[in-house]
Amino acid sequence: MVRKEPWLYLLAGQDSLSKDSRITQIKKALLPAQIESFNLDILHSEGLSLKELQEKLLCLPVRAKKRLLIIRQAESLKEELREFLLEYAKDPPQHLVLVLDSEQFNPKDDFLLRIARLAQVFRFKENIPVNTFTLIRQIEAKRADSALKLLHQLLKEGEKPERILGGLRHALLRNAGGVRRVKAVSRLLLDCDLALKTSRVRPDFALEKAVVELCCF
Repeated sequence: MVRKEPWLYLLAGQDSLSKDSRITQIKKALLPAQIESFNLDILHSEGLSLKELQEKLLCLPVRAKKRLLIIRQAESLKEELREFLLEYAKDPPQHLVLVLDSEQFNPKDDFLLRIARLAQVFRFKENIPVNTFTLIRQIEAKRADSALKLLHQLLKEGEKPERILGGLRHALLRNAGGVRRVKAVSRLLLDCDLALKTSRVRPDFALEKAVVELCCF
C-alpha cells in the first residue's frame, strides 16, 4: 500500500521554539488530544539502546490509527542505531510516524544525508560554531564578509592571533593546490606573521588584511 502522508520527518536546526511548533502541528494532525499520551514517545539519543528503540518501534497505537515517535539529538545516534533505522526505513509500518530532531545538519554526515532523502525535511536556524575551522571554510568559499565576522568573534572571545594564523597556515597550505598558489599563500601568511611579530600594525588589522587577501585567491 502506498502511503499518502509522510511517515518520516527530519527537523534540523537549533531554533527549538520553531521546531516544537512544527512538532505540535504534526501531533495535532495525527493524535486526538485525549489519547495523545498513549501514542507518543520521546527518546533521546544519549544512552539510547537498540533494544529500547526496537521496543518503541514495535508498539501499536491505542484507540488511534497512528503512533508518534520522536528522537531528539538524532545527529548523536550510535552507529548501530543509525544502521538499524536506515534498514527499518526500507519497509516502515503503516501505524508509525517518526520524527528525527537534529540540532545540526552536517553535509558530511552520511546517515543524515540518506535519511533526508526519505524524509520530509524542515530546516531551522543553526548557530555556526566559532572556531578556526569555520573561519577557514568561509575563506575557502571566498566569503570575505562572513570570514571577517568570524575572525572578529574569535579575537573577541580571546583566541590568540598567533593560533589563528597557525590554523590558517596548516589548513590553507595543505589545500592550496598548485605550486604557484602555494607560494602565493605562503608569502601572504609570512607577511602576516612578520607583522604580528614586529608589531608594525595591530594584530587584528594584520589578520583582517590576510583574510581579505586569502578570500581573493
